[in-house]
Amino acid sequence: MPLAPQRADVPVTIDESKCIDGCTLCVDMCPLDSLAIDTSSGKAYMHVDECWYCGPCAARCPTGAVTVNMPYLLR
Repeated sequence: MPLAPQRADVPVTIDESKCIDGCTLCVDMCPLDSLAIDTSSGKAYMHVDECWYCGPCAARCPTGAVTVNMPYLLR
């Protein structure tokens, strides 16, 4: 299991209870390929700790499972 879903300080968090198995919309929208699909659960997770805080991943998610945690200086 990757470390990113267990950390609270990653830029993008995925609510696994809302994430649709096999849906790749957030992964497809990320310009940095920071998100990936866990092969065992079929859920998205942040596998690279890098983010532009651009937001298309959260905007494209049909269930609202993706949250972009903007740093205070960018708000």
